Amino acid sequence: MSQSGRPGSGTHQWNSRFSVPDYVYGTKPNDFLVASAPALPPAPARVVSLGEGEGRNAVYLASLGYQVTAVDASDVGLRKAQQLAAERGVPLETVVSDLADFPLTPETWDAVVCIFCHLPMPLRRQVHRAAVASLRPGGVVVLEAYTPAQLSMRTGGPPLRELLYTADELREDFEGLELSVLLEREREVVEGKLHTGRAAVVQLVGRKPVR
Repeated sequence: MSQSGRPGSGTHQWNSRFSVPDYVYGTKPNDFLVASAPALPPAPARVVSLGEGEGRNAVYLASLGYQVTAVDASDVGLRKAQQLAAERGVPLETVVSDLADFPLTPETWDAVVCIFCHLPMPLRRQVHRAAVASLRPGGVVVLEAYTPAQLSMRTGGPPLRELLYTADELREDFEGLELSVLLEREREVVEGKLHTGRAAVVQLVGRKPVR
């Protein structure tokens, strides 16, 4: 969601976007994350959600019993995440940080979630490779993002090719994981006012091998 490492998309822009009463991407979790939840290590495993925005995915995972840390560059978005967590009665840790600065320390997390968290190269590769290293053995990455084909659909996502992902790029980024899902597809995405309609996405689920 929000990541001030994007060209032309600083923290101020995301704070402005989130400074409305409504949740601009809705409060329901991402469909692909819900479908992929059975692949996660069992709760109460530790999960970090990168570019979490207003909290819909982190709060969903917390409702399943996970220990969730939501990271985002927007303090406004994360305040709404805390509000949503309080309304749902679940604990949630939030960290205000650009992903260029957030320390994904080795073998710390049981799962890393990246839902529509679009980063420019080389930050994209840096964060994704750090995410692999940050997984404990048996840990899982779940990612969904828009592909370059999304540029012609105009139903959400960044309008710049360099911020959109392909399956081949992600295969390189997440080298070392056993990929049970890696595909580009079209699907209906209905997530608040800003992600609505037919969309071109890439989806990934990868597990770090157990030594």
